[in-house]
Amino acid sequence: MSEPGAGSPGQRFPRIRISGDAATRSAQYGALARTEILRTRAGYERAFAAKGVGWEEAVAVALGFVPAIEQHFPELATELRGIAAGAGLPFGDIVALNCRTEILWRAAVAQDAAASPSHELRGECSSFALEPDRTAARHALVGQNWDWLDVLADGVIVLEVERPDGPNFVTVVEAGLLAKTTMNANGVAIGINTIVCSLDGGPHGVPFHVFVRAAADAAHASDVVELLASAPRASSGNFIVATADGAVLNVETAPGDARTVHPIIADDGAAIHTNHFVRRPAGGFDLAPVSMPDSFVRLGRLRRTIAARQRPLGIPELQAALADHVDAPSSVCCHPDPRAARAAQWATLVSAIMEPATRTMHLAEGTPCTAPWHAHDYAALLG
Repeated sequence: MSEPGAGSPGQRFPRIRISGDAATRSAQYGALARTEILRTRAGYERAFAAKGVGWEEAVAVALGFVPAIEQHFPELATELRGIAAGAGLPFGDIVALNCRTEILWRAAVAQDAAASPSHELRGECSSFALEPDRTAARHALVGQNWDWLDVLADGVIVLEVERPDGPNFVTVVEAGLLAKTTMNANGVAIGINTIVCSLDGGPHGVPFHVFVRAAADAAHASDVVELLASAPRASSGNFIVATADGAVLNVETAPGDARTVHPIIADDGAAIHTNHFVRRPAGGFDLAPVSMPDSFVRLGRLRRTIAARQRPLGIPELQAALADHVDAPSSVCCHPDPRAARAAQWATLVSAIMEPATRTMHLAEGTPCTAPWHAHDYAALLG
């Protein structure tokens, strides 16, 4: 394992490398990222409170998902316990961080979000994947802007994982969470988008971020589909995938079982997704028009700046697309909205383009219009 460090100039987030079995490496994670985990916990305590959920209530809700985690992904329950032990925090605190989607969407649905529009629940992610013939380098890639609460930026880390029980992986993630934007040694790169519908907010199933971490074990794009259909899901979520051999796929899910897993085939070699359902969730309705209404403009912009381009696109052109400011501040490149309270303001925390064929991760650690881009060669770790 290695001590956290900020890396080269312009690299904002600590790099933390861990190794060993699930219990060992997760305890290292908790110990090495303790400062950032405490920042994440404090930020989510404020975020939950803004939705009328006290920390004790949030922990109680989160612990209700533990039986499903232990049944379907016992090794990830071990990782959650290890993070808590390493950080010196109660197990329930770490579970609450990893159930942030379930807690926030439970509050949104309970408050009847459809009748209560506000500027306090916006953004999340703008993502794309391109097949090899759509890129200048002639290999598939995934790109993503991760938009989230600006006050949580100081809790973001780059976690580099060496393991004997599965593929090594790198993930850019809020400290304390299992995984987020990820690339693994099998040559699979995964971006995610939060989506929410009227079916969200239930007390059963496996939390979204547990599935995100489980997807880090995938060897093929089809593995992600099978994973999402293999266990009951507590929340909606979208997964956008590209592989080293050129596969590209988007998988949109609502809470439930295999009946609410909807793979979406790339259109002319491009997959684009933001924070609304492209397919209506069976048995429910999309809450994006009131919870994340900026999603629709962002999807249109990525279709125009990326998917509609007929010539192969290089990394600089894709970086420029991720810095798009149409309909700012809630644009593809997201900036804090002055209409929201400071604790509820959003921004693009990190912009990423992953090339699984070369195991390269391009990162702008902040809004991509201002933060410098760095290309990180992970061929040694993910070779």
